[in-house]
Amino acid sequence: MSDLPFTLDQLRILKAIAQEGSFKRAADSLYVSQPAVSLQVQNLERQLDVPLFDRGGRRAQLTEAGHLLLNYGEKILSLCQETCRAIEDLQNLQGGTLIVGASQTTGTYLLPRMIGMFRQKYPDVAVQLHVHSTRRTAWSVANGQVDLAIIGGEIPGELSESLDVIPYAEDELALIIPVFHPFTKLEKIQKEDLYKLQFIALDSQSTIRKVIDQVLARCEIDTRRFKVEMELNSIEAIKNAVQSGLGAAFVSTSAIAKELQMGVLHRTPIEGVVVKRTLWLICNPNRYRSKAAEAFSQEILPQFANPGWNKDVLKLTQKSLVLTTLEVATPTSSGED
Repeated sequence: MSDLPFTLDQLRILKAIAQEGSFKRAADSLYVSQPAVSLQVQNLERQLDVPLFDRGGRRAQLTEAGHLLLNYGEKILSLCQETCRAIEDLQNLQGGTLIVGASQTTGTYLLPRMIGMFRQKYPDVAVQLHVHSTRRTAWSVANGQVDLAIIGGEIPGELSESLDVIPYAEDELALIIPVFHPFTKLEKIQKEDLYKLQFIALDSQSTIRKVIDQVLARCEIDTRRFKVEMELNSIEAIKNAVQSGLGAAFVSTSAIAKELQMGVLHRTPIEGVVVKRTLWLICNPNRYRSKAAEAFSQEILPQFANPGWNKDVLKLTQKSLVLTTLEVATPTSSGED
């Protein structure tokens, strides 16, 4: 170990500088002084005999060598965290951490309910929920930063072979309109009626917007003909805009249960059309699977899943149990006590 030209603390500092963009903000995030950070970077550069930062600009920019070290450093730190969590697992769910990922809609409306049920049963397990784009969430699962995730978008193609991706549940998208709109008097509307409405939508570049457009296209609804009056950056903002009479919108039914119950939004059926998308469970079969993740998968996930889904997750569990057994058994089998 003494021959290694860097320490874990130095890798943590390098990662913090890259994330924060400056030595000072990195020092603040790590609760150390800026001179201490600068000294560690200088020592690291001297030990490696390469510059890691281009100090010409106002923002700390990594050199090619810096990017290379950061790439490997993140993998090393991730494995260290995984090791600590595996050791915590020996306490048999009397502690430990469960990290769950989600895309925006599932993370806002579905996962909090699931985590609440899990926490009631296992109050000593610390639970973290990371809500990001589908792409970023998938990479977090691939890198071992997240145990499992439920997402609604498409998995990046380069990750399709390294992740287990299982259809988890159907998420219905509902057309909502203001409660005082004339269409509320109709039992159902026709597809052509959609093109008479003014729509409130998410930003055209957002993953959720693209997914909604794709799902509607499969139902032979041309979203290019929609009169989009306003683009907003959150589902909550869209619901408030519809409630205020600014237009109509397609949103997940999981996002409007409370508003429908209170009678502040109206859900309008479309003749012959049921708009659904698939929610996916993603896991990394080559990473350590904690007991907390196993308990969440076996006891909580089935309660919200499609019928028959549990057969698929049991296959994942069996694979991960084999991996866990091999990892834990290796030191003993080699004769080390």
